Amino acid sequence: MNSVDEIGLGPARSASAADHSRVRPGGTHDAAAHLAAIVESSDDAILTKDLDGIVTSWNEAAERLFGYSAPEIIGKSITLLLPYDRQDEEAPILARLRRGERVRHYETVRRRKDGSLVDISLSVSPLRDPAGTVIGASTIARDISERKQAEEQQRLLLHEMDHRIRNLFTLSASLIRMSSSEVSSAEELATIVQERLGALARAHALTMSKTPRAGAGDSVGLHALLETIVAPYQTGGDDPRIRIVGGDLDLAGAAVTALALIFYELATNAAKHGALSSPSGAVTIEAIVEDDTVSLIWDERGALVEEVPKKEGFGSKLERLATGQLGGDIEREWQPDGVRIVVTIARERLGTSALI
Repeated sequence: MNSVDEIGLGPARSASAADHSRVRPGGTHDAAAHLAAIVESSDDAILTKDLDGIVTSWNEAAERLFGYSAPEIIGKSITLLLPYDRQDEEAPILARLRRGERVRHYETVRRRKDGSLVDISLSVSPLRDPAGTVIGASTIARDISERKQAEEQQRLLLHEMDHRIRNLFTLSASLIRMSSSEVSSAEELATIVQERLGALARAHALTMSKTPRAGAGDSVGLHALLETIVAPYQTGGDDPRIRIVGGDLDLAGAAVTALALIFYELATNAAKHGALSSPSGAVTIEAIVEDDTVSLIWDERGALVEEVPKKEGFGSKLERLATGQLGGDIEREWQPDGVRIVVTIARERLGTSALI
């Protein structure tokens, strides 16, 4: 760390009578040392630069935040910290400093020594010599990555809430329309719609995260999970429109929530736009359990696919995110009468052992 004079806490701060009144007994030197210790122990990155943007001092918090030690960065341009797409940010800041203006709580992104990016809030103040001439700037940088992540998570949660509410209204209408073709009276319609809405509510509950106290006893079979999710769209009798075949697995922990979300979205899309929106449509869900991987195949038939979606909707993003949580991938193969979707996941991420 360079001297306190360089961070604006030396002669520039002791130029007025008010400043002298705050100097402890022992003189200016003790006060300067005290203030230097405060800067050095700060949790915020504190640095100074001249009017050409050359770094002149650098505290330990700056080293922790950006990865550069003081010897590595002092004497170099502050633009070393600017990402390539933000190189034009420094000139306007220096221009304001030359006019004696401050920059308060400016949120931006900077680049660490290792190349990673960090969200920060900057407060930049002009440094003056005893005559009042601006000779440089002091900068306080605070890491706001956690706050930005929390804001992004909140945005995603609100978006998901909006997405789900819209889906539930659409699905309710689809269930009523689908059910009306299977009954001959209003009483029968009311009964079957009530049963299917109840099944839909149970399926929706499975997509919600378990409590932190959930343990091994909260496991559920893969087939049981899928049957709950597709129950609102199922038909009775010996020829169900949704068939679940293949191996079964005992799922536990995050796998239950993630798979519930994936197949809830697939069933929702099928009921709105795909095979389950047509009386003749059908879906087969096949589980292929191997030593190291599990492939879950969703095969829709009986829906006319007029145009393959050109961009990923929010539901598809949720499917991809949920699959990513399990270290897997999801692929779609569009066909004239439907779609084949394959979800491949490492078996160890799903639960304990095969049930069948």
